[in-house]
Amino acid sequence: MRKSIMCLATLGAMTLHLACGSTSDPVAGEPGAPLPGLTDAQLARFAEGHAMFNKQFTQEEGLGPLLNEARCSSCHDLPTSGGSGVEFVFKATHFDGETCDLLVREGGDNVQQRATELAREHGFFREEYPPSSTGRTKVSGPSLYGLGLVDAIAEETLLALEDPDDADGNGISGRAGRTVDGRVGRFGRKADVATLFEFIEGALRAEMGLTTYLHPVEETINGVPVPPEIDPAPDPEIDERALGALTDYVRFLAPPVRAIPDDPAVRDTMERGESVFREIGCAGCHVPSMETGPNDIAALDRKTIDLYSDFLLHDLGPAFADVCGPGATPSEYRTASLMSLRSRIEYFHDDRAGTLRSAILTHGGEAMAVRDNFARLSASAQLDLIRFLSSL
Repeated sequence: MRKSIMCLATLGAMTLHLACGSTSDPVAGEPGAPLPGLTDAQLARFAEGHAMFNKQFTQEEGLGPLLNEARCSSCHDLPTSGGSGVEFVFKATHFDGETCDLLVREGGDNVQQRATELAREHGFFREEYPPSSTGRTKVSGPSLYGLGLVDAIAEETLLALEDPDDADGNGISGRAGRTVDGRVGRFGRKADVATLFEFIEGALRAEMGLTTYLHPVEETINGVPVPPEIDPAPDPEIDERALGALTDYVRFLAPPVRAIPDDPAVRDTMERGESVFREIGCAGCHVPSMETGPNDIAALDRKTIDLYSDFLLHDLGPAFADVCGPGATPSEYRTASLMSLRSRIEYFHDDRAGTLRSAILTHGGEAMAVRDNFARLSASAQLDLIRFLSSL
């Protein structure tokens, strides 16, 4: 099974669909556009969720009392609603060498940086890093384009890409991330969230301080229960319809179409760069394409998506070691999808790289061999690769 799936990592995106058994063209649209093929009812849900995604919540509606931002689009607006962002979220965890503690008893791994007016009036201004944390980091908002298709990929497809013992000897030993309760994860920097629905629901609680019908109790402030006088809104603050609409908005966001220039010479350069991408080993983790499984929603049913990720955990080396995840060590991260890469202005989860070239050269751990392959390329071949990446 693994060999049949790994053809994804060794063939170009244009030959992939034939060689790996998929005959559909990859799904794509303009940034922020809905998936092609949605029904009128689904487009209405998309519009309803879009309004919720851009809504500025108030403390009277349940915002906070601690939060990072007051609306979803504050962290996801480049180049449109649903894209990436430059605002940082601060994280902290404890790792004892074997297990990861998300520090729920001390307020959780998301360290909220802001407070509502009512909270400030009562002396609460922000959370502090939990004293027992052993790892801290900051992360910027990822692009949400195409995540409904990612959610629709069969779990077996992802598991077939695992090679935890590096059986093929290529130096890459990806493995699936896990949720707190042991399910296969595919969302989050540590691949610790299993479904898109859970990803959205968790973000509402952690980033905006909104309780939901699934979790109607406010999270603590560094372990201290929220005083009722600073949270006047009745719980839950987000009902089933609102959460469903928000999830469907993200579910129905199309993956971004490639930026292909009119100049034939530049297109040739990008095609050469795509070949370099495969030849030096980038596709070993950034798998160009996958196909979704059977789905009741026609727009998600057995569709090809050019995602450039295997959604597995890989060890990036000690320079990246910071927070842990339920199934991830501090130096392990889920392979970032390169969809909408051209909308980023800085790279990596913490924006440590300011250019694509420096981002490639910053890779470590399992990616060292590929990084060194890139460093040995001629200047023109490096430029070809960067122009290809800039089209994604």
